[in-house]
Amino acid sequence: MQSGYGAAQAEDWSRELEGRPASEIIRWAVDRFGDGLVIGSSFGKDSLVIMDLARRLRPDIPVLFLETGYHFAETLQFRDQLRTESKVNIVDVRPDLTVPEQDAAYGTDLFARAPDQCCEMRKVAPLRRALAGRRAWMTGVRRSQHPQRAGTPVVEWQEILENGKGVFKVNPLVAWPLTEVDAYLAEHQLPHHPLWAKGYPSVGCAPCTAPASAAEGERAGRWKGQGKIECGIHVVGVRRNAASGIEAAAPERA
Repeated sequence: MQSGYGAAQAEDWSRELEGRPASEIIRWAVDRFGDGLVIGSSFGKDSLVIMDLARRLRPDIPVLFLETGYHFAETLQFRDQLRTESKVNIVDVRPDLTVPEQDAAYGTDLFARAPDQCCEMRKVAPLRRALAGRRAWMTGVRRSQHPQRAGTPVVEWQEILENGKGVFKVNPLVAWPLTEVDAYLAEHQLPHHPLWAKGYPSVGCAPCTAPASAAEGERAGRWKGQGKIECGIHVVGVRRNAASGIEAAAPERA
């Protein structure tokens, strides 16, 4: 599918799904995309909710985890816990270069000197490869996470190849506030990432993630002091029609 049609189709679906419960959006995605649907997750609160809802419909749905080589030990332990105890079908997606190979080719601590380049090699490019042949992926992006995410629609079109071919990106929790996410986690007794209790509201690569207070915002601890809030996987290749402007409806419970 090409970019122009994909972006227009995503806009139509977004208008259709806006305001629907997350469980209904996920059921729609599972029914529409079938085996071509995957979940992207670094095991944050939002993606845990999506995983729980999706696995009620399709227990074996693949969950793509970008194993950058820079994750906290706690994140890898939590991944292994979900894989063994909850039987989540986690697929590790790795970059072409190991961290030592990247250091040898580009110098040490590229994440500090050129964070966008580091993210491109260790997250964006590997995800593109992992999505090749898929039809859609679901993410935990929410509008309230950061002002730059406030206009995110329920469904987006994302190019993954230079010829314009791509996949649909579905954001089932896009209208949920954090309180709704926390309430779902508690109600369904979902496992917690151990770093949440240590002041990490959003957990990414260890060198680029710091604790942050609630007053600072959910993503304040990511690339702190570098003027960067996105690794790129949610923005690179995303195409929206210039005329699109979805008015957010009040979200319904899952």
